[in-house]
Amino acid sequence: MKQPIILVAEDEPLIALELCETVETAGYAVDGPFEDISSAMLSFQKHKPDLAILDVQLRDGNVFPLAEQLMAEDVPVIFHSGNYGPEDVVDRFPAASTLSKPCPPANIIDSVQQVLGQG
Repeated sequence: MKQPIILVAEDEPLIALELCETVETAGYAVDGPFEDISSAMLSFQKHKPDLAILDVQLRDGNVFPLAEQLMAEDVPVIFHSGNYGPEDVVDRFPAASTLSKPCPPANIIDSVQQVLGQG
C-alpha cells in the first residue's frame, strides 16, 4: 500500500517543521512545507496529494483559492490556523476540517486519520 501524501502549506518555519515531523512520524509522506500559495499550487499541479494541511494566511495571501482548487480535485483539506476560527472557514468550506493553532500533534494525526478514513 502506498504512503498517503500530505501537502503542507505553512509560512511560520517552526510550525511548518513541527507539522511535517508530526505527519512523517505518523507514517505519511510530506510534500512541503510551502510558505506561499504559488509554490504549493505548483506542487499540487505536478502531483496530486491525498490530503492538504493549509495555514489560512500564507506569505502571498489567503489560501482559499488554493483550497477551492484542491477540493475541486477531490483532495480533502484541513485548515490549520491561528488567525481564523472554525466559524470563519466552515461557512465557505463546510466539508473541510479545521484545527486551531497551537494544536497538539495527537489532534493533528487524529484529524488526518479521520479525513483519510483511517480513524
